[in-house]
Amino acid sequence: MSEQPPPPPDDPAGASDPAVTDPAVTEPAGASDPAVTSDPAGPTRPELGQMLLQSIVEGNSVVVTTLAIATGIVIGGLLIAFTDPVVLHAWSTFFAAPGNAIAQAWDTASGAYAAMFDGSIFNPHAVAAAFHGGSVSAVFNPLSETAVNATPLILAGLSVAVAFRAGLFNIGGQSQIIGGLLVATWLGFGVSLPPVIHVVVCVIGAFAGGAALGWVAGVLKARTGAHEVIVTIMLNYVMQYFLAWILGTKAMQRPGRTDLISPVIAGDAHLPLIAGSQLRINASFLLALAAVAGVWWLLNRSTIGFEFRSVGANASAARSAGMSVPRTWILAMLIAGGLAGLAASAVVQGTDFTLTFQSYGTYGIDAITVALLGRARPLGVLLAALLFGALHAGGILMQASTSTPLTIVTVIQSVIVLFVAAPILIRAMFRLREVRGGGTGEALAKGWNG
Repeated sequence: MSEQPPPPPDDPAGASDPAVTDPAVTEPAGASDPAVTSDPAGPTRPELGQMLLQSIVEGNSVVVTTLAIATGIVIGGLLIAFTDPVVLHAWSTFFAAPGNAIAQAWDTASGAYAAMFDGSIFNPHAVAAAFHGGSVSAVFNPLSETAVNATPLILAGLSVAVAFRAGLFNIGGQSQIIGGLLVATWLGFGVSLPPVIHVVVCVIGAFAGGAALGWVAGVLKARTGAHEVIVTIMLNYVMQYFLAWILGTKAMQRPGRTDLISPVIAGDAHLPLIAGSQLRINASFLLALAAVAGVWWLLNRSTIGFEFRSVGANASAARSAGMSVPRTWILAMLIAGGLAGLAASAVVQGTDFTLTFQSYGTYGIDAITVALLGRARPLGVLLAALLFGALHAGGILMQASTSTPLTIVTVIQSVIVLFVAAPILIRAMFRLREVRGGGTGEALAKGWNG
């Protein structure tokens, strides 16, 4: 049996092997396909429709929030219907007249929501009246009332969001708003200044009053390690009792009155109306929009914002990178307090023009829900505040025209926030797939300094 001759010297080892030289083996699959090789940009991106479908099926943060809002509205409608005596009576005879029971429930819920829409967005009756000689400004009154109700929530919500980005829970919006109210009110009636300067000084004073309370909480957190939640809650009580005391003194009480009310601030300190004298929307709404843009730039385009987000994500890693964590905490709480003070300016300079013990309202608590619903993003806070402002503005007309209690608005807000805070529950209810790694989910800064 003859031995196989070796390959020629100039032929590389194995070069003549058909298994190597065969193009069908050496050429990658599809390499000769013009449809593949002719596109220098690589694989094409998915179409817009496919991206939207994927977002809906997987349930990114926007979809989950939208579904949470829709679920809250549906549950609110059920509560409106089944707390109405007429509906309950109709459903007591459901098996005798099921159509009537369902119709009564639908009419009650839809009528309440229709009234809420008329009071917050658009009222067809006002439009019809305007065409027959009625007031044109009445057409825009629902939107004006929505903006007025939303303005303090925008600013207070931004206050919570800024602190949250630095890993802090600012529960002290109430105390910071009171601080801004006190300074702005005193500057409004106790100081005489030229018109334009007076309103600007009052706005700056409101910011400073809120910032001072936020700075106190930040310093205690940075210097002593005191938890900001405990500190801010205690400051809420301190400022409430301080407000009750000072409104009863000669320094802040209106002359000739025995109740807790301050003098009316000067007209020069009023924030100007921006849509005529018939509508309450004023320059504080523009100030709130500017604050949204400013906070967005601060958090996403500035070095300070990068430090906020870094400390909020991992304070130990930020400290190892050379960042001053105590300074970041103090600065974050100072800015957060100042934004809450601007919410006070919107109240006392924009709508009330005087200070009472109820002027701070529930803005400090509502701001937490607004920030949670907006996922601590400036644009999200703006949209959440507008939603809550519409619910508040429309709830007044809803109660007046349908006798539905205004507290149902609070229930709807609470249910919405409950579902937003529990995205796993929303995914389970609507059978959404989990977001794949690196998807559209949003990671927020750690709270409670965890």
